[in-house]
Amino acid sequence: MNTSRQPETVRDYLNALTAALRAEKCPPGLIVDALNDCEEHLRNEIAQNPELSEAEVLASVVETYGTPAEIAEEYKSMEATLSGPFPKSDLPQDERPYGFFNVLSDPRTYGALVYMLLSLATGIFYFTWTVVGLSLSIGLFILIIGIPFALLFVGSVRVLAHVEGRIVEALLGVRMPRRLPATTQAEETLWARIKDTLSDVRTWSSMLYLLLMLPLGVAYFVIAVVGLACSIGVTGGALAGLITGHVNIQLEENPFLQHFLQTAPGLVVLAVLGLLLFFVVLHIARGVGALHARIAELLLVRL
Repeated sequence: MNTSRQPETVRDYLNALTAALRAEKCPPGLIVDALNDCEEHLRNEIAQNPELSEAEVLASVVETYGTPAEIAEEYKSMEATLSGPFPKSDLPQDERPYGFFNVLSDPRTYGALVYMLLSLATGIFYFTWTVVGLSLSIGLFILIIGIPFALLFVGSVRVLAHVEGRIVEALLGVRMPRRLPATTQAEETLWARIKDTLSDVRTWSSMLYLLLMLPLGVAYFVIAVVGLACSIGVTGGALAGLITGHVNIQLEENPFLQHFLQTAPGLVVLAVLGLLLFFVVLHIARGVGALHARIAELLLVRL
């Protein structure tokens, strides 16, 4: 697309802005917020100048508000100045220091751990809300209250998706939309709004995400709890055995290994293994956080 051509409609301007933001390598969450802000501003300008055509209003807006390329550069600069939940590095992603023990100083690790522990509760809530809402919407659709109930349910799904996006950004560090999705235009009829809602991919992808959160939440919670319990338990038990001299390790099928683990060198080896397991769990948590952030970005952010 040639972004230098004068946009004649709001859609032309938004398409040009999208291309400019992507050229600036802006994250999808920022692009969505920029498009929503820009569309709201353009619609307001058109509404305040009913005597002018859309092309004339846009020509005036370009002079005062800026071209799509200028707006994209301004949004990227503004985003760089804002402090996010995690510190930003000046180094590219592939040049940042990465080591087995560096995971301990990465705040994303602890954010991911908190998210994994929280995901069981949120997953149960999201799944229950979506299944019950879908069931009632389908069951009531033949009644007069079915359509408004279904619309309210879809609206609640979008609100939950937005709240989940804020949680994902706060704990996993991926840029998500920071404002609710734009609603349909006021002049649209009820049936047009229903059609727009049902044809919006974001509606169904958000529902899919809320349903997926139950199995994912169970898996995340089990991995986090079992991993932390095993690593801390093994390390703590070995250190307690070294301090108190009392070791409760029963390996009847392997008497030699049981005897070795009851000695001081064996307990030291066991403590080191438990500590290494703890770092492995942290790496798994960081990997889960990065993977889930990508899933959330794909299903909850629509360009």
